Amino acid sequence: MNPLILSMLLSNLALSVIITATSFHWFLAWVGLELNTLAIIPILAKQHHPRATEAATKYFIIQAMASSIILFSSTLNAWHTGIWDITQLTIFPATMTLTIALTMKLGLAPLHFWLPEVMQGVTFTSALIITTWQKLPPMTLLYLTAPNLPTLILFSLALTSTLIGGWSGLNQTQMRKIMAYSSIAHLGWMVAILSLSQSLLLFTLLTYILMTSSMFFTLIASSSKTSKDLGQLWSTSPTITSISLITLVSLGGLPPLIGFLPKWLILKELATHHLIPLATALALFSLLSLMFYMRLTYTTTLTISPNTTNSMMKWRFKLTKPLNTTAIITMFLTLTPLLPLIAP
Repeated sequence: MNPLILSMLLSNLALSVIITATSFHWFLAWVGLELNTLAIIPILAKQHHPRATEAATKYFIIQAMASSIILFSSTLNAWHTGIWDITQLTIFPATMTLTIALTMKLGLAPLHFWLPEVMQGVTFTSALIITTWQKLPPMTLLYLTAPNLPTLILFSLALTSTLIGGWSGLNQTQMRKIMAYSSIAHLGWMVAILSLSQSLLLFTLLTYILMTSSMFFTLIASSSKTSKDLGQLWSTSPTITSISLITLVSLGGLPPLIGFLPKWLILKELATHHLIPLATALALFSLLSLMFYMRLTYTTTLTISPNTTNSMMKWRFKLTKPLNTTAIITMFLTLTPLLPLIAP
């Protein structure tokens, strides 16, 4: 792709998030969402491959449908109240349709089926954008409308997403699909805390973006597309192999890594509001995600001893990607033990 065109598309991606995040009128928020969708489609389809074209088409259909439902819900609310303010979404049909639309845009279960297929059809860089940057506009709308959204439905979506994200990820060997189901499970935790603490939602979203980005940097630098490729990482870079262990464990949420902190705070907040059954179910369902993270960790670091392999099953070209930079970024993002910084 022409660098000028690519820079224009990336600029529109950034601009669309700014428009959606700073708008108080539903029409401007919808314009930001549409600009976001139109900017990402050429990036997804730039491979000129049938799988990439199929993924871009699926993504466009889902996002366009969700945007139309958002426009319908805002129009319905304005019809009854005469107000186009995002924060004044008051009638139940409008809040219900908005919740469904944002669930589709984010890929929350049970409307998650498009996300793994789209991510499997695009490059790792495009998948990184889908799982991190593209979550920001819908999350912004959830943040602005959180006090008016139906709490019971949000809790149901959270439980379903953590369960489906963990359970479906157990059966995968493709790294992009594993990261997609990881995204679904993490989004379930964010939706669980949405109506109780918006500041904790932002912190969970930030840590999720940092951990997911560091894992994708590792996969891009090592050209690992499947779990079998991760098992042969020693011959490519022992440093990246060691770092990927920490990244996976942090994604699983084990202390004292940064991935444990938001889950711990969410469980504490749920217990404070006497939602013990919900907190218990979330903690148990997260064990499913931890299972496939630990399986990847075992495959990566414990299956093959750290020496050069003579196997020709994987073509090993000379890597031109900045492995040292990736290692530094990954260590900075995942090895930061923030637990001692918490005030008692």
